[in-house]
Amino acid sequence: MNTNTLRHTRHSAGSLVAVEAYFEAPERIAALILVAPAILAPRAIPKVVDTKGDGSDSNDQGKPQFKLFKILHKFIKYVTQSIIQMMKRMVDMLKSLYKKALLSVLRSAFAVMLVRMIIDKFGVAAVRTAWYDSKQVDEHIIDGYTKPLRTKGWDKALVEFTAAMLAKGESETKPPLSKRLHEISCPVLIVTGNADRIVPSWNAERLSRAIPHSKLEVIKNCGHLPHEEKVDEFVRVVEKFLQRAFGGLEEPSLQAVT
Repeated sequence: MNTNTLRHTRHSAGSLVAVEAYFEAPERIAALILVAPAILAPRAIPKVVDTKGDGSDSNDQGKPQFKLFKILHKFIKYVTQSIIQMMKRMVDMLKSLYKKALLSVLRSAFAVMLVRMIIDKFGVAAVRTAWYDSKQVDEHIIDGYTKPLRTKGWDKALVEFTAAMLAKGESETKPPLSKRLHEISCPVLIVTGNADRIVPSWNAERLSRAIPHSKLEVIKNCGHLPHEEKVDEFVRVVEKFLQRAFGGLEEPSLQAVT
């Protein structure tokens, strides 16, 4: 294996970073481990196959009323498609205007102040929500999670990051991520807690179906942080995955980032 090849472990929204890194340089990513991945999984839409062609009887095709029906059907179809296209253009225009307005608001001093107020008010509650058993959340854990919020300028950085992501999405010419998941060919492990109240486990299940040959592990009695709440089980799951994917490698290059 090339020494520049990486195995990325990412948690929650960080999973987006790992997947984007894969699409930027798939030859450098040997495997992905997505923990409670905050990636919106696509909803499967079954294809409807008409096994009878247009559903008509060949004996009726020569009748005048059938020809009239076909003309009427084509006319209705054309009008319907025109209306749908017009509505789509209107929606796209409104979305574009909405994004521009939202970007202006996000970059304002008011948005920075609002973000700071919301995080200060609900940050600790969100940390407790992340655990299946909130009694495990002691002052040491809360201090660890709120420490970054004492960094100067964290609120402005968060707002700028959000605005940059929105601006990128507006100018992005590539297909949305949800439509590219099937292109991932490296080994993928998805780990989720069955009681995750932040990113529901059903989303991880859908994500696993969207990524070919991915392995899904659902840890019981666990919330959004399996690597902290169920450390031993999480480590066993990851070791088993790496062993199966790479065998007895002496110097694993796993990058553990949470």
